[in-house]
Amino acid sequence: MMVLATALAMALSGAVAPAADSIEWQQRRASMSIAADGFVLHAPDGDRHIPTQPLATHTASPLFDGLFAMALDDLHKDSVAAIRDDAFDHGQSMPCPCFETGEKWHYVWTRDLSYAVDLGLWRIDPARAKASLLFKLSDVREPSAPTGLYPMQDTGSGGSWPISTDRVVWFLAARHLLGDPAFADTVYRALADTLAQDGHYVFDAAMGLYRGETSFLDWREQSYPGWTANDVRFIAQSHALSTNVLYYEALQLAVQMAERRHDPKAADYRAKARALKAAINERFWRSDRGLYMSYIGGDGMPIEAYDLLGTALAITSGVADGERARRALANYPAYPAGSPVIWPERADQPIYHNRAIWPFVSAYALRAARMVNDSERIAHELRSLLSGAALSGSNMENFELLSQRVHVEDGALSGPVVNSPRQLWSVGGYLDMVIEGVFGLGADGRVEPKLPASLLPMLFGDQDRVSLQLRDRRITLRRPATVDGNLLVAGSVERHGSDTVVMLKAIHANAAPLRSDAPLFAPATPAAPTVSRDGDSWRVSGPANARLYLNGKLQDSAPCRHSCESRSAFQPSEGLTNPVASPRQEPSHWIPASAGMTDGRGYRQVPMQPTRQCFSLTTLAADGLESLPSPATCVGPLQHVSGTWPRTWTAPVGGRFRATLVYANDHGPINTGITAAVKNLAVECEGAPMQTMPVVMPHSIGMQPSTDVTFDAPAGARCRFSIREGFNMSFLRNFAHYTGGQGGIDGPLNDARVGELLIAPLAAGTTP
Repeated sequence: MMVLATALAMALSGAVAPAADSIEWQQRRASMSIAADGFVLHAPDGDRHIPTQPLATHTASPLFDGLFAMALDDLHKDSVAAIRDDAFDHGQSMPCPCFETGEKWHYVWTRDLSYAVDLGLWRIDPARAKASLLFKLSDVREPSAPTGLYPMQDTGSGGSWPISTDRVVWFLAARHLLGDPAFADTVYRALADTLAQDGHYVFDAAMGLYRGETSFLDWREQSYPGWTANDVRFIAQSHALSTNVLYYEALQLAVQMAERRHDPKAADYRAKARALKAAINERFWRSDRGLYMSYIGGDGMPIEAYDLLGTALAITSGVADGERARRALANYPAYPAGSPVIWPERADQPIYHNRAIWPFVSAYALRAARMVNDSERIAHELRSLLSGAALSGSNMENFELLSQRVHVEDGALSGPVVNSPRQLWSVGGYLDMVIEGVFGLGADGRVEPKLPASLLPMLFGDQDRVSLQLRDRRITLRRPATVDGNLLVAGSVERHGSDTVVMLKAIHANAAPLRSDAPLFAPATPAAPTVSRDGDSWRVSGPANARLYLNGKLQDSAPCRHSCESRSAFQPSEGLTNPVASPRQEPSHWIPASAGMTDGRGYRQVPMQPTRQCFSLTTLAADGLESLPSPATCVGPLQHVSGTWPRTWTAPVGGRFRATLVYANDHGPINTGITAAVKNLAVECEGAPMQTMPVVMPHSIGMQPSTDVTFDAPAGARCRFSIREGFNMSFLRNFAHYTGGQGGIDGPLNDARVGELLIAPLAAGTTP
């Protein structure tokens, strides 16, 4: 922590201030000189020769021009004829005219590739972008499974999809390459198949959201509670902002493609997109923070976690409208070297996603800033991208947050833990910063620059104009005669063949100052609460500064910090055949366990109900930040159904019930693989239609509960439960190349050892 405090002091001592040919930051300096055949970057760790590139910028800044050439040179190095990874084909080369992921990553990963292509590689090398995307598309090899065409979810948490579900990012990239009719037909087939499959296995109708892990933030302990390191069930049932926005983008694309084909499904896609947008804004927005939460619990529990990619995607997709978009960006913290990819940071985790700047995410933040005319954030992200590339001598994967170094020694917390030069999405992000961020060339071909006036001295110097030369067009920006404003936009646009000339004009954009007052760290995550019976109540024990959640709902507005006592008053719900207790809206607090307690612990009394009650805690810091949630402690009625399948059970009362399987899945480690067991639980109750719901059994350590399913049963009905086949990533044909674990070269594998079936009644109105 001493290292961190020193770094923070240094970070706050001055901001990145690039000049025309050099940049200095925290006693490090990089400069650019012009050579006969290109440029030479003089970086802290040595010189790098950068050859002349077919695309070029012409500005008053050798540094700016040279770094654009360096990004193109990095892209050239990432453009390969074959790829390889130790987990595929035993590390042997696989022919593919593709983009590889970086100097340390020689394979093609769905999310890395897709974000990189969306950030502009589609316009630099469309043929290679298309080939790379097709490499990540697969049909089905399992004869018993329905046919289909799907993007491959990368190996990951708990055995991949549907714990991680951001494979739909593939469509974010593919949408730029639909001018090829054959490719467009392939995209539409895959889009329809994927939305149909995920509509069954991933969509949570009760919440109106798709389940699954945050996109790109896939190292669980970095951004999720630490206890998810060995149990990803919480992640599988949770809902992530970034991933849901990606589904919204996929649905929007489906509307457009269906309408072009006169497909009547367009109306259904449009209705689903509209409903999803509304659900995202209802569930993720925190008006007290003015931010979108990064993820929420499966029961809707709000989580004090935010991420820059999810925020930026919400803005650029149009999910966040008007004032909410401006507030979300303005309230997201910024540090002198750049914007953190998550906030608040974790004091117990090494640097990677935690305490880090990721250039590709900064590029999306830049896009978001342009959407809302936030001149301060535009300039901030531009400088961060430029300084990171200059000082490191490449387009690195990530940087430490306060120093923008590629590695910082901090004992067990040192990092970034992994870092690679010429990381593909960082390359894409830098190119997008120049092409769209500075010169204003959008995906639709329109030129709409939004250039902060503060960057005029570096880019223009004493020149009248700057230009960008692409293969098929040239864009020239002309300096206004006077600058009365903080943002330069297009005053007039003239087109002369392939040349576009934009006369800039200055406007006053109402940009809020960058947020520099945010606390850095979240408080520590508490242990699970202790719950014991106390008469007709549950006695819930935890730290005195804890906040108590019951089934995802906050039970008090503030924790008790002194000797206070107030208990929740309950009254019976009206109009119910089997009335259950429901809370009045009265304050309740933690109660000191005894006058002699010195550890600050207390307890809460919560009336018992004839339904399952799950308690979890957070802690509240003095600065107002809330911790990530503890594991839940669940109490109350629970029936254990064992025996051979199919199993039978009789409903004691009528209503809604939750069913969970106790299982073990040892077909891979918690952090990777493709063999999450995905099944369908069929419930046939007398007097009711059959109900079939997906159940997920991720890789586990021993026996643990599966994801939950909910079903309805009439009072006294005899119900029959059976497990039916589902679908997982090992069913895809392209995963026959997977040799890093089970379910690959030896054939599909979708299996778990199933023990008891657990059934619990749900209270009316409980979110499943």
